[in-house]
Amino acid sequence: MGIELTISGFVVGLLVGLTGVGGGSLMTPLLVLLFKVNPAVAIGTDLIYASITKSAGVISHNKLGHIKWGIVGKLMLGSIPASLITTLFLKQINLKSPEVIGIIELSLGIALILTAVAVLYQPIIVEKSKHNKIRTPRHTAILTFALGLILGAMVTLTSVGAGALGVTALLLLYPKMTVKSIIGTDIAHAVPITFFAGLGHYNLGHVDFVLLSSLLIGSIPGIWTGSFLSAKINENKLRLILVFILFAIGLKLIINT
Repeated sequence: MGIELTISGFVVGLLVGLTGVGGGSLMTPLLVLLFKVNPAVAIGTDLIYASITKSAGVISHNKLGHIKWGIVGKLMLGSIPASLITTLFLKQINLKSPEVIGIIELSLGIALILTAVAVLYQPIIVEKSKHNKIRTPRHTAILTFALGLILGAMVTLTSVGAGALGVTALLLLYPKMTVKSIIGTDIAHAVPITFFAGLGHYNLGHVDFVLLSSLLIGSIPGIWTGSFLSAKINENKLRLILVFILFAIGLKLIINT
């Protein structure tokens, strides 16, 4: 299964490089549906995978000045405690029982459909956000904290949410920020939240390091190749294909439960 996983890692990395959508939206359902990996192990392994692969993005975005660390801090004030609470909740239940597996797959399916909607409407949101009314700093800070709470719980439960959903929400909260700064800030927040969530899953025994290494071997060159090809491929067509894939996978996970 090692070669198949490495190839899958390359394909997911390629799509991440081409579209910028988080690997969790693609990797976790792939592991669950195609390789029949236990959903909890798939999520835990993907979270560590995401924290590693996104770290390079943080370094490059930081060098370019695209990261608003104050916003990252406000998000983490909500996301880290939410992740810890969600991990404690997961510790109290039997994650191998069919009922719990069904709930996790249902949550993952819903998160994927929400991601598909976010990806589909992101260009419209980018345009409309430019005309949004500016909120008071206090109001924006509270909403950013609340967003962190939601993302922390969602990422820990499903490994999905730190990519397209986070970017879309930040676009609405910070309409005057450039898209590059929004993406850089979202990635900078994604690294600590996926790491802490992954650490929680590791403590629960949900990280398969053999699986992780196979995925990394394929995905790193895949991300590089996708980033190189992204300028040569029609973004709108690619977006529609990705929306279809995410929606179809999400629907299948929901129907399976």
